[in-house]
Amino acid sequence: MTAITGKVEIVKRPGELGIHSMDTFNMVVPDLQQAETFYKTFGLDVREEGNNLGLYTFGSGHRWGSIGEGLRKKLNYLTFAVFEEDFEPIKRRVEAEGIRLLDAPRGLESEGIWFYDHNGVLIELKISEKTSPNVKSAFDMTSVPGGVAGAPQRSQAGKVRPLRLAHVLVFTADVPQAIAFYSRVLGPRLSDRSGDGICFMHGIHGSDHHLIAFAKSSAPGLHHCSWDVGSINEIGKGAMQMAEKGFQKGWGLGRHVLGSNYFHYVRDPWGSYSEYSADIDYIPATCDWESGDYPPEDSLYLWGPDLPEDFVVNHEAQN
Repeated sequence: MTAITGKVEIVKRPGELGIHSMDTFNMVVPDLQQAETFYKTFGLDVREEGNNLGLYTFGSGHRWGSIGEGLRKKLNYLTFAVFEEDFEPIKRRVEAEGIRLLDAPRGLESEGIWFYDHNGVLIELKISEKTSPNVKSAFDMTSVPGGVAGAPQRSQAGKVRPLRLAHVLVFTADVPQAIAFYSRVLGPRLSDRSGDGICFMHGIHGSDHHLIAFAKSSAPGLHHCSWDVGSINEIGKGAMQMAEKGFQKGWGLGRHVLGSNYFHYVRDPWGSYSEYSADIDYIPATCDWESGDYPPEDSLYLWGPDLPEDFVVNHEAQN
């Protein structure tokens, strides 16, 4: 339990089983040097780890993502974390579903369990610290009084460095099946959806509006990874620092409807995106969020530039 302004906030929903965090994602790309340049420019602490790159945020020892090298860009696996006392009960639930447990991929040390989800995405479930927030993340909208300059000189603005991985959005062939599989097996709950096109799911022990989301496609794939930066100003600065290094393609600045976060997406060299995000809705462990089903025009963005024509293309399905 965590003390907040004199009150105690429950960070575990009693009597219910479910993941508490989106721990890490792993993908392979054709060029690790390009990946290192992209993510370093984005503001991450990129570390060489054997033949892979580890994606960290400055000031945190948690590895949020890992990148390997392969012939083409491909989502390799997703890792979800649970509390220690929940691991064996959830493992039994996985087995009761008739899901075959697998060995960890060659070369990986793991004390978790591995299996494929409904769409053939490899999943690792392990015991680890809760990295999803226990309260809504801080958001800075401060101004200054008259007679004071509000913005620093551009040369002194400093580099944007994301605070944490907020969520990932992956493609799936069947959104309703994704909702059913993940809620039944791993325990996250539906936050909101738009028909059979897209859905957003949160962790039951307190998390952002979504720690994982699914969008319809003919094949699995990673659409984007989202990183919290804490202010609209940081989003704008991040977009600028990427554009100055040649990463100009993307979408933003805007504000989402489902989740409510401000955003700017930057397209990577392989057609997926990294998102600067701030002020996303938060669902406490004590909250029974009422999910909605919204038409497309009410589900994507409240304001912002027109959506790029290829924004929802799954380039992993085209390779």
